[in-house]
Amino acid sequence: MTMADTKQKVLDMFEKYSIGTLASIRNDRPYSRFMLFFHDDLILFAATDKDAHKVEDIEKNPNVHILLGVEQGGYDGPYCEIEAKASFEDSGELKEKFWSEKLKDWLSGPDDPDYLLLKMEPSLIRYFEKAGAEPEELSL
Repeated sequence: MTMADTKQKVLDMFEKYSIGTLASIRNDRPYSRFMLFFHDDLILFAATDKDAHKVEDIEKNPNVHILLGVEQGGYDGPYCEIEAKASFEDSGELKEKFWSEKLKDWLSGPDDPDYLLLKMEPSLIRYFEKAGAEPEELSL
């Protein structure tokens, strides 16, 4: 399998699955939460409130871990384990691009002053075709 093939599998999976977990470090311990993810090529984005605890976590330690893939209790679909460095993005253009009505429970709209994007740039992506499969790795 070539790196290009693996990258395409990952991008296809990013298109199909948008809900995953984001783990950060809080008080020297992992802290995980479900997030709605968007992507631009292999860079992941997620919306948050600028006052959310995860913002403080990432300011202290930008290393995050993401699980994205299988949804609704199945184990036979593809998924990724992603190691990334997180930063913050406040571009109005990107906030508009990645706005989703699914975010209305937390934010009023793309112009909400509390709306902040987390930008996650992967250093390593492990793609699994299904549970128990050997991973295909993309080192970035």
